Amino acid sequence: MLELGQPAPLFSLPDADMESVELGLFRGKKNIVLFFYPRDGSPTCTLQATEFSDHEDEFARYDCIVLGVSPDDCLCHAQFRDEHGVSIRLLADTEGEVCRKYGVLQDEAQGGRRSPVAHATFVIDKKGTVRHALYGARQRGHALEVLHLVKTLR
Repeated sequence: MLELGQPAPLFSLPDADMESVELGLFRGKKNIVLFFYPRDGSPTCTLQATEFSDHEDEFARYDCIVLGVSPDDCLCHAQFRDEHGVSIRLLADTEGEVCRKYGVLQDEAQGGRRSPVAHATFVIDKKGTVRHALYGARQRGHALEVLHLVKTLR
């Protein structure tokens, strides 16, 4: 698990449009909300992605970009985005490299089905420092809770 105050691990991943997103390019320019989720289309993951999308303009007012990461591929992300009206960028970590860096891989099976990635949200400031780490956050209202944390970064 990442600890507060440490630098956010850098990475480059493709988004749903197969365009590369490099975390390091946001340094000095944007705060970042980076949330990890197990898979596109599950009820909880859909709720989380759509709630962040619904509040995307509010995050932008605080110089913040929201990025979602899962092991699904770019095509799956594009279909999920289009079917559910998701406007935030969804990044494909098909090899699990970034999930490992952020400590969100799970080993145990859940409900008979393996869910390799835990729900986790990281708030990263403009300097690239992890300011908040929320593990297991899957409830309705999570996006507003995270928005409140982003507001405190000023």
